[in-house]
Amino acid sequence: MKKKPKVLGVGPVAARGVLQSPLPRALGVRIVSVTPKKVLAEMRVKPLHINRSGRVNGGALMAFADVMGAAGTVANLPPGHRTGTLESKTNFFRAGEGPVMRAESVPLHIGRTTMVWQTTIRNPDGATAAIVTQTQIVIPAKSG
Repeated sequence: MKKKPKVLGVGPVAARGVLQSPLPRALGVRIVSVTPKKVLAEMRVKPLHINRSGRVNGGALMAFADVMGAAGTVANLPPGHRTGTLESKTNFFRAGEGPVMRAESVPLHIGRTTMVWQTTIRNPDGATAAIVTQTQIVIPAKSG
Protein backbone atom coordinates (compact mmCIF):
# COMPACT_ATOMS: atom_id res chain seq x y z
CA MET A 1 0.00 0.00 0.00
CA LYS A 2 1.43 3.35 -1.06
CA LYS A 3 1.82 5.82 1.77
CA LYS A 4 0.15 9.22 1.28
CA PRO A 5 2.48 12.23 1.45
CA LYS A 6 2.03 14.13 4.66
CA VAL A 7 0.80 17.70 4.35
CA LEU A 8 2.74 19.63 6.93
CA GLY A 9 0.27 22.49 7.23
CA VAL A 10 1.03 26.16 7.28
CA GLY A 11 2.53 28.70 9.59
CA PRO A 12 5.29 28.80 12.19
CA VAL A 13 3.67 26.16 14.41
CA ALA A 14 3.55 23.69 11.51
CA ALA A 15 7.16 24.56 10.65
CA ARG A 16 8.24 23.24 14.04
CA GLY A 17 6.72 19.91 12.96
CA VAL A 18 9.54 19.57 10.41
CA LEU A 19 11.72 18.54 13.35
CA GLN A 20 9.55 15.53 14.09
CA SER A 21 10.96 13.56 11.17
CA PRO A 22 13.82 11.16 11.96
CA LEU A 23 16.77 13.02 10.40
CA PRO A 24 16.38 16.35 12.23
CA ARG A 25 15.85 14.44 15.46
CA ALA A 26 18.97 12.32 14.86
CA LEU A 27 20.99 15.43 14.05
CA GLY A 28 19.77 17.14 17.22
CA VAL A 29 18.46 20.24 15.43
CA ARG A 30 16.49 22.51 17.73
CA ILE A 31 14.41 25.40 16.37
CA VAL A 32 14.95 28.51 18.47
CA SER A 33 12.38 30.63 16.63
CA VAL A 34 10.47 30.51 13.37
CA THR A 35 8.54 33.19 11.53
CA PRO A 36 7.63 33.45 7.84
CA LYS A 37 10.72 35.68 7.38
CA LYS A 38 13.37 34.05 9.57
CA VAL A 39 14.26 30.70 11.13
CA LEU A 40 16.81 30.46 13.94
CA ALA A 41 18.08 27.08 15.11
CA GLU A 42 20.98 25.31 16.73
CA MET A 43 22.58 21.91 16.45
CA ARG A 44 24.51 20.44 19.35
CA VAL A 45 27.57 18.73 17.88
CA LYS A 46 27.53 14.97 18.56
CA PRO A 47 30.04 12.25 17.73
CA LEU A 48 27.97 11.31 14.64
CA HIS A 49 28.66 14.79 13.19
CA ILE A 50 32.45 14.54 13.40
CA ASN A 51 34.67 13.69 10.42
CA ARG A 52 38.10 12.05 10.54
CA SER A 53 39.73 15.46 11.12
CA GLY A 54 37.72 16.03 14.27
CA ARG A 55 35.54 18.75 12.69
CA VAL A 56 31.85 18.79 11.77
CA ASN A 57 31.22 16.83 8.57
CA GLY A 58 30.11 18.99 5.63
CA GLY A 59 27.15 16.70 5.01
CA ALA A 60 25.90 17.34 8.54
CA LEU A 61 26.06 21.08 7.89
CA MET A 62 24.18 20.67 4.62
CA ALA A 63 21.51 18.54 6.30
CA PHE A 64 21.18 21.15 9.09
CA ALA A 65 20.60 23.85 6.47
CA ASP A 66 18.10 21.67 4.58
CA VAL A 67 16.01 21.35 7.75
CA MET A 68 16.12 25.12 8.14
CA GLY A 69 14.99 25.83 4.57
CA ALA A 70 12.20 23.28 4.88
CA ALA A 71 10.97 24.85 8.13
CA GLY A 72 10.95 28.31 6.55
CA THR A 73 9.08 27.06 3.52
CA VAL A 74 6.50 25.21 5.63
CA ALA A 75 5.94 28.44 7.58
CA ASN A 76 4.93 30.03 4.26
CA LEU A 77 3.03 27.18 2.56
CA PRO A 78 -0.50 27.81 1.38
CA PRO A 79 -3.11 25.42 2.83
CA GLY A 80 -3.15 22.00 1.18
CA HIS A 81 0.43 22.19 -0.13
CA ARG A 82 3.68 20.42 0.65
CA THR A 83 7.32 21.00 -0.20
CA GLY A 84 10.59 19.34 -1.15
CA THR A 85 14.11 20.52 -1.91
CA LEU A 86 14.78 21.09 -5.61
CA GLU A 87 18.34 22.42 -5.41
CA SER A 88 20.94 23.16 -2.77
CA LYS A 89 24.31 24.91 -3.00
CA THR A 90 26.80 25.08 -0.16
CA ASN A 91 29.81 27.33 0.29
CA PHE A 92 32.14 26.24 3.08
CA PHE A 93 34.25 28.99 4.66
CA ARG A 94 35.85 27.20 7.59
CA ALA A 95 35.58 23.97 9.52
CA GLY A 96 32.50 23.46 11.67
CA GLU A 97 33.17 23.27 15.40
CA GLY A 98 31.19 22.50 18.54
CA PRO A 99 29.85 22.33 21.04
CA VAL A 100 26.83 24.06 19.44
CA MET A 101 26.48 25.42 15.91
CA ARG A 102 23.88 28.11 15.23
CA ALA A 103 22.09 28.95 12.01
CA GLU A 104 19.87 31.68 10.60
CA SER A 105 17.77 31.12 7.50
CA VAL A 106 16.08 33.94 5.58
CA PRO A 107 14.01 33.88 2.39
CA LEU A 108 15.50 35.31 -0.77
CA HIS A 109 12.29 34.56 -2.69
CA ILE A 110 8.81 33.48 -1.60
CA GLY A 111 6.81 32.61 -4.68
CA ARG A 112 3.76 30.66 -5.68
CA THR A 113 5.68 27.58 -6.91
CA THR A 114 9.15 27.94 -5.39
CA MET A 115 10.87 29.49 -2.40
CA VAL A 116 14.58 30.19 -2.03
CA TRP A 117 16.16 30.23 1.42
CA GLN A 118 19.69 31.22 2.46
CA THR A 119 21.06 29.68 5.64
CA THR A 120 24.17 30.95 7.40
CA ILE A 121 25.71 28.45 9.82
CA ARG A 122 28.07 29.79 12.46
CA ASN A 123 30.56 28.29 14.89
CA PRO A 124 30.32 29.12 18.60
CA ASP A 125 32.74 32.04 18.11
CA GLY A 126 30.36 33.58 15.53
CA ALA A 127 32.58 32.79 12.53
CA THR A 128 30.70 31.68 9.43
CA ALA A 129 31.29 27.99 8.70
CA ALA A 130 28.94 27.72 5.70
CA ILE A 131 26.27 29.50 3.68
CA VAL A 132 23.68 27.28 2.00
CA THR A 133 21.21 28.50 -0.63
CA GLN A 134 18.38 26.15 -1.47
CA THR A 135 15.31 26.16 -3.65
CA GLN A 136 12.15 24.51 -2.32
CA ILE A 137 9.25 23.51 -4.55
CA VAL A 138 5.68 24.26 -3.50
CA ILE A 139 3.25 21.62 -4.72
CA PRO A 140 -0.38 20.75 -4.00
CA ALA A 141 -0.76 17.69 -1.82
CA LYS A 142 -2.40 14.77 -3.57
CA SER A 143 -5.82 13.99 -2.19
CA GLY A 144 -7.06 10.48 -1.45
